[in-house]
Parts: sequence; structure tokens; C-alpha cells
Amino acid sequence: MKEVSKEELKKINGGGISILTAIGISATVIFVLGVIDGYVRPKKCDE
Repeated sequence: MKEVSKEELKKINGGGISILTAIGISATVIFVLGVIDGYVRPKKCDE
């Protein structure tokens, strides 16, 4: 196995997730759960 220097470590990119990606995934999961909840437990709209 090759030992990596500190300078080489600074040049390595990848493996991270951006905050916008995390928000997008969270929003999609929440939306899908809401749709499933509405389908399984339909509630009448109160006026």
C-alpha cells in the first residue's frame, strides 16, 4: 500500500455530498412519504 503525503491528500476530490443535493433528496423523500400517507389515510378537506 502506498503512503499518501499531505500535499497529495489536499488534491483529492470526491466523496462529498453538497448541501443542495442533501436538501433535494430530503424534499423528495418527504414528498413521497406525504403522497403515500395521503393515499393510505385519506382525510376530507374541512372548509
